Amino acid sequence: MPSPTTMRALVHAGTPGPDGLRIDEVPRPEPGKDDVLIRVDAAGLNRHELFVIDAHAGDDDKIVGADAVGTITAVGVDAGQDLIGRRVLVNPCLGWPTAEDVPEVPTILGGPVQGTFAEFATVPVDNVHPIPDHLSDAEAAALPLAGLTAYRALVTKGRVMAGDHVVITGATGGAGTLALAMAAALGAETTVVTRHEAKVAPARTLGADHVVIGADDLDEKLHAPADLVLDSVGSDSFPSAVRAVRPGGGIISFGATSGPDIELSLRTLFFRQIRLEGTSMGSAAEFESMLRFAAEHTIKPAVHERRRLDEAPEVFRGMAAGHGVGKTVFLP
Repeated sequence: MPSPTTMRALVHAGTPGPDGLRIDEVPRPEPGKDDVLIRVDAAGLNRHELFVIDAHAGDDDKIVGADAVGTITAVGVDAGQDLIGRRVLVNPCLGWPTAEDVPEVPTILGGPVQGTFAEFATVPVDNVHPIPDHLSDAEAAALPLAGLTAYRALVTKGRVMAGDHVVITGATGGAGTLALAMAAALGAETTVVTRHEAKVAPARTLGADHVVIGADDLDEKLHAPADLVLDSVGSDSFPSAVRAVRPGGGIISFGATSGPDIELSLRTLFFRQIRLEGTSMGSAAEFESMLRFAAEHTIKPAVHERRRLDEAPEVFRGMAAGHGVGKTVFLP
C-alpha cells in the first residue's frame, strides 16, 4: 500500500544532465496556507527541464517539471476547501502578475522550486485554472509553459497582425508548434525553419504556409522578407534572422538552444530600424489570455509521444538530440 506521507518522483542530483535523473521515493509535499496539493495526472516536458538538469550539479534532490494537469486533493488554510476534487491546469510561472511588471528572472516550477514530475505537487492557488474543454489531459499538460511563451512572444511582444509574414525558427519544438498555430489563428502568413528534412511534412500538417530547411542564408531562401522573426535557436540562426527581416520589422528572441552568444553590428539595427526584443515565459494575466485564445481558436499542442516517468532519462536524451515534433507528456 502506498504511504500517505511519501510519493514517487523524478529527481535529479549529483551528475549534470540525464545521467543524474532517477525515480525515487520522496516526502509528499504539504500545501502552504495559499497553496493547493495536486495529484498529477499528466505532466508535459519542456526544454526548460533540460537546461535545469544540465546546470544542476549539487547533491540536493531536485524534482524537475513545470507543466501539469491534475486533481486538487488538499488545500492550505487560505486556499478554499471547495477546490478539493477539482481538476485543474497549472500555470508554471510564479509571482508575475502583469505583463508590464517583469521580474529580474521569472520563477518557474521545477527551476528553483520543486516541480511536477511526481505523483503530487504543490502550487499557489492563484496558479491553477480550469482545463480548456477542447483539450485531452495530454494536450492540456503540453500547453502551459510553451503556450505562455509563444503567446507573449507573438501577441505582447510581437504585436502580430493579420497579413504579417512571421518566420519561426525551431518551429517543431513545443513552443514553436504552438507559435505556428497561434500565428495562423492571428491571420499571419507563416514560414517554418527546420534543420531536418523529415520535419517538413509534419510542419505543413501543423499549418505552415512555407517550410525552409536550414537557417543559413535564410534571407535568400524566403519568398518574401519577414515582418517578424520568432527565434528560439540563437547563435546558429540569429545572423540570418537579422538579414531576413524587412526594414522596420522585428525579431523576438525567446531561446538559445544552439548557444546564446552572437555578433551583431548596431549599424544594422539602426540603419534598417529593426526592432529587437527578448522574452521569456509570461505573466499571470497573459496566461489567462492565452487560455482564452486557445479555447476560442481550439488550439491544441502537438503531442509527440506519451511516456512513463521512469523512461525520463531516455526521453531527455532524445530531446537534446532534437527528436520528434511537439511535446512529450509523462503519464502515470
